[in-house]
Amino acid sequence: MEEILQKAKLWLSSTFDEDTRNEVQNLINSKSEDLADRFYKDAEFGTGGMRGIMGSGTNRINKYTLGKATQGLCNCLHKAYPTEDLKVAIAYDCRHNSKEFAKLVAEILSANNIKSYVFEDLRPTPELSFCVNHLNCHAGIVLTASHNPPEYNGYKVYWTDGGQIVPPQDKEIIAEVNTLDYSEINFDKNEELISYIGEEVDEAFWDASIKNGTFDVKGREDLKIVFTSLHGTSIKLIPEVLERAGYTNIHVVEEQAEPNGNFPTVKSPNPEEPEALEMAINYANKLNADIVIGTDPDSDRLGIAIRDLNGNIKLLNGNQTMSVMTDFLIKQWKKQGKLNGKQFVGSTIVSTNLVNDIAASYNVETKVGLTGFKWIAKMIKDYPEQEFIGGGEESFGFMVGDFVRDKDAVTSTLLACEIAADAKSKGSSFYKELLNIYVNNRFYKEHLVALVKKGMDGATEIKQMLVDLRNNPMTEIDGEKVTFVDDYKSSIRKNILTGEEFEINIPKSNVLIYETEKGTKVACRPSGTEPKIKFYISVQDDLANVDSTDKVERLLDERISRIKKQLGV
Repeated sequence: MEEILQKAKLWLSSTFDEDTRNEVQNLINSKSEDLADRFYKDAEFGTGGMRGIMGSGTNRINKYTLGKATQGLCNCLHKAYPTEDLKVAIAYDCRHNSKEFAKLVAEILSANNIKSYVFEDLRPTPELSFCVNHLNCHAGIVLTASHNPPEYNGYKVYWTDGGQIVPPQDKEIIAEVNTLDYSEINFDKNEELISYIGEEVDEAFWDASIKNGTFDVKGREDLKIVFTSLHGTSIKLIPEVLERAGYTNIHVVEEQAEPNGNFPTVKSPNPEEPEALEMAINYANKLNADIVIGTDPDSDRLGIAIRDLNGNIKLLNGNQTMSVMTDFLIKQWKKQGKLNGKQFVGSTIVSTNLVNDIAASYNVETKVGLTGFKWIAKMIKDYPEQEFIGGGEESFGFMVGDFVRDKDAVTSTLLACEIAADAKSKGSSFYKELLNIYVNNRFYKEHLVALVKKGMDGATEIKQMLVDLRNNPMTEIDGEKVTFVDDYKSSIRKNILTGEEFEINIPKSNVLIYETEKGTKVACRPSGTEPKIKFYISVQDDLANVDSTDKVERLLDERISRIKKQLGV
């Protein structure tokens, strides 16, 4: 605790403004328990950038932690492009202080002789990714904490390809940031190097989204859509892109349409949570709508609810959505005669293997990377000789084509409506298309358990849980023999039955995955953006026909329940 106190006292110096000094001094004087959480570590880049609770302290989001990150980025950009006039695009979401933080970041860039293009108002994250390439910028920054609670904010950095920073840029920037003292942040702004952008980029993005996300389908005017932005940024783009694509029957949940950093109508603005879409689903039942779509605050992930065989609205999980989208996209490429063996789709190590099966059935390769869309963007950059069809991850994210290099709820919403309209026009439905995929491949059922472990003690507990899993590995899961254990921290895939070991040839990460003889999978990892440890459970079985769906799904659910009990989660 003495070490934390000394670290806090450094924030009482003249480097920091009066409000910050007063806030820290009050914490010290009151012997607040919050002091330890604010200073026990530094905020750092994870799978989704830097996120945290707003306030003073090294483990908080504030003008100094963001300033240090931005100063480090400036130094790295000057080293990487020493002879070029540097340009950076900046966007922000609906969260408290996002607009002010965006302006602050632009001012630091300008103080370092870097021109910034700041969106005049809040915009979705995928538009920022698009904008980096559209304006030929060297980097991009978005101020967002995605779907985290209202007290959070965050900061994501994009490189010249429009994808989030990955090795070696991420490590170089982090190393540069870690060498800096807060006193080295240059706040001496140059307003002449700050420009504001908006409508002209929107127009270019809408055009690109429609080009990539629409196909030769019928029935757009017959599809009844309920859409909610959950108080976030997607209200700026999604209704317009749907209308421009020919969808005329769109019903917006007005109570959730106004951007609001308090997210007043939901407990969590996360479309992964069924509660978040409750208002939209109730509206859809009232209107007898075909499909419900909701997006998170920065509009990179989307939740989809559709009608099942009994006409009841059913919320799909991210694995189901990405499976249907992948199958539809590859079918369209095949229909257009564009498949020649040089295409691929992207997925992640904790996402469903159904996507791999679907792609293989069309002789299309699936590249699998670590959790986080930056790794899918990296695939596009690393394999320029191949064409990227689309990619997704279980956490409700999907990307259509390579014009955006991050998960894109705008174009994915359009794609979901194309699938639903096409299916309805042919007497089918989005849900029936999913069941047909299960029949043609296998019925995969996934389940996520996310345990919240807050603060310094929580971080220690998460670390210990993974240590215990490594030191006491499971040999069977629900009566099935474990055949392989993949430890991405040691980069070793081990055959438990033979003892044979293989190298995992992707970057190291604190992830552990068990596979059984019958294809059951259990993965465990700490979240890179929230104080959580996550367990991913995947089971599978044959589905002979659509009529057997309920019976097989019930058996799979029972298996998942037994596995959760075995794991103690």
